[in-house]
Amino acid sequence: MYTHSTTVLHQLLCLLPEQQFQMFVRQHEADKYVKRFTCFNQLTALLYAQISGRTNLRSIESDLRVLDSAWAELGLKSVARSTIAYANENRPAAIFESLFYVLFRQCQTLSPDQSFSFSNPLHAIDATSISLCLSLFDWAKFRTQKGALRLHMDLNIRTQIPDILNLTDGKTHEVTVLQDMDFSRYAKGTIFVMDRGYNDYALLHRIKEAGHHFVVRRKKNAQTFVLRLHRLAKGKGVLKDERVAFVLPAAQDKYPEDVRQVTFVDDDGTVYEYLTDEFRLSASNIAEIYKRRWDIETFFRWIKQNLKIKTFLGTSKNAVMTQILVAMTYFLLLKWLAHCINYKGTLTDMARKIARACLHPLQLLEVLCCSERGLRRLCRIREGPQMSIF
Repeated sequence: MYTHSTTVLHQLLCLLPEQQFQMFVRQHEADKYVKRFTCFNQLTALLYAQISGRTNLRSIESDLRVLDSAWAELGLKSVARSTIAYANENRPAAIFESLFYVLFRQCQTLSPDQSFSFSNPLHAIDATSISLCLSLFDWAKFRTQKGALRLHMDLNIRTQIPDILNLTDGKTHEVTVLQDMDFSRYAKGTIFVMDRGYNDYALLHRIKEAGHHFVVRRKKNAQTFVLRLHRLAKGKGVLKDERVAFVLPAAQDKYPEDVRQVTFVDDDGTVYEYLTDEFRLSASNIAEIYKRRWDIETFFRWIKQNLKIKTFLGTSKNAVMTQILVAMTYFLLLKWLAHCINYKGTLTDMARKIARACLHPLQLLEVLCCSERGLRRLCRIREGPQMSIF
């Protein structure tokens, strides 16, 4: 690691496992023949773009030129935007994926969310769409004149840590992404909660056969017949709790066993029907599990509002994937930092403070402990002529 820089950005970079990152770079020979803009320089520039909110290469190039002394401390000199673009297009996104998973494994040890009350591991799987211009992102086909990509993710409800499952064009169905998913890597008894889009009977049977459980919304056109009541309807909002089987032969072939069907009415009068293979928990618990699926929707909203994943610095799938991986690496970095210092504020507050002090020579812990007003005053005191851009 660099030894003499004191900027907030440098202190964040010091939290990353640079030796392992360089090992990934050597495996892909990505720095072979590179003299100036290395993969770690690329990571630094992309992380800076996430922190500062820069959404185009021209502004990054300008900052590298104007704030040259701050960047010199990071071993990064002024570089043309074409060089950054070439790196994003051609250096394998797999390098940044490997870095993401180093932090991902590290974050698995985080303390559970205080509102988590289930003994089984609970994972929410879903996908979010990001609209794109089809003429620029021709690989991201969605409709005739519209492009989109879909980011498929798995959120650990206990730790609130996300796993990136895949990045596809907008037309790819959610179930397609899970066809090759290795469920054996999850702890036995894991409960997967999913919306109607994942109500594929072959997929649900695979989850059950792997020793896990599912809770999923029942399709409106699903045909089931009641075998018997599973339990008397107990608990607020529980209307029915039944053991059912599928009617159609095609559905029976894919899922030949009985399932549990819970009918629940919400406070606003909306009726929900859930299918699950978990027969031990109460119907109220099944409804509560499905409510936790909303955590992944909240997560998607947070990353779209706070990370730079709606406008991209390159148009190829490799460039887009690289940017998303760096964005998610920054998210894990924030989560890990919040855990290490027992941060009491929100991640949004933390990200805002880091953005304000990014290239200032301040102690990271001092920045995060300051109030917004105190941080503005601190930055003005330490602000040199080159920092006026912030």
